[in-house]
Amino acid sequence: MKPAPAATKAGDGTAGPVPETRSGQHSDPAGDPVSARDAASAGDPVSARDAASAGDPVSARDAASARDATSARDAGGRAPQESPGRTVPPHPEQPAPPVPPVPPAAWKQPDSRAVRKAAEAASGDAGAGRGTSDNEPSRTSALQVRPPQEEVERRNAEREQAAKAKPVAPRVMQVLLAVFYPVILLVLAVRAVTSPLFLWVEYNRPGFPGDGYGFSTDDRTTYGSYAVDYLSNWSGARYLGELVNRSGDNLFTAGEVSHMADVKLVILSAFTAGFVLILLSVVAMIYLRRRSPGGVRRGLFAGSIATLVIIIGLGVLASLGWEKFFADFHSVFFASGTWTFSLQDTLIRLFPGQFWVDAGIVIGVLVLAAAVLTAVLTWPTRKRRNLAKDASATEAPRNGDASAEAEAQESNSRA
Repeated sequence: MKPAPAATKAGDGTAGPVPETRSGQHSDPAGDPVSARDAASAGDPVSARDAASAGDPVSARDAASARDATSARDAGGRAPQESPGRTVPPHPEQPAPPVPPVPPAAWKQPDSRAVRKAAEAASGDAGAGRGTSDNEPSRTSALQVRPPQEEVERRNAEREQAAKAKPVAPRVMQVLLAVFYPVILLVLAVRAVTSPLFLWVEYNRPGFPGDGYGFSTDDRTTYGSYAVDYLSNWSGARYLGELVNRSGDNLFTAGEVSHMADVKLVILSAFTAGFVLILLSVVAMIYLRRRSPGGVRRGLFAGSIATLVIIIGLGVLASLGWEKFFADFHSVFFASGTWTFSLQDTLIRLFPGQFWVDAGIVIGVLVLAAAVLTAVLTWPTRKRRNLAKDASATEAPRNGDASAEAEAQESNSRA
């Protein structure tokens, strides 16, 4: 049997014989290679698929070409022209890898830290790329501009000068604290003496002289308490002027009441001044604690030394001549002739000379004890000096950096 001649293309205009199968029978058009190739050329995907399933390689190749042409025609409306004598290689489609399903438990789980960082980095890179492509200036570009070298040197010089400079205000506060401290201690000691407690201790201590005109210890305690209370209350002269003794006579004469009014004015003025100085000292200590490390210690130490010098000096003068010292003290605050009385007057009987000596000694001892304790607690030891230096060295750069930062912000705002 002769082999069947090769089939020609449908577009040649010639018709060829119908090929025979191995059994000598004619095959139907569905299994004919020529028909499959013609179907592929016609762009029929169904026929091309049938041809590919028939097992003809040429028909499969033509079917792939037809499939590509059909896709191109659907997309652009025109099919690519096949050059004569050129065979188009097959393009087998690769199936996409299956995507594993996400378990429902993972829907509510938050992203891990690594995933969040990767997302932030990706978004940052994308934003940087967009900023670079669009040539948009960064919002912080003004803060990244370095000032000229001369400006940098000037700021460094000012920072060093501020660190080395010693401000005047802390020194003034230290001096004021040192001046106020002796006065405050003296006022507090006087307040301790002008109290009924001290009066009771004096009248009941052994060796205290009695009254030669009939006052008992109980009488002295009662009448003396009126006089001491009058010095610290806000009552007028009638508080003492209307007091009478057991016989019904006035307890104090008019001269004595007038002198006690003068003493009350001095005492209340001293107490008011002491209260004001305490407030000012507290303000000074707060300021020094914030602005001058070790300033409170230095101010109190200087004040305690000044107190010791003053009290020791006054003690020496009083011991050398008590009568003269007492008279000079009264002449400073009272007019001459208003503070001298007879031995029979009530003030002399209630407050004899020994009472004032004891009061002076108690005031001196209290002030000395407070001054010595303050000096011991604020003594400038090496450890305390080093702590103050370290605190100053730490505070100075902080102030300099703050000023430099303020200048930088001002420059950036101007830019």
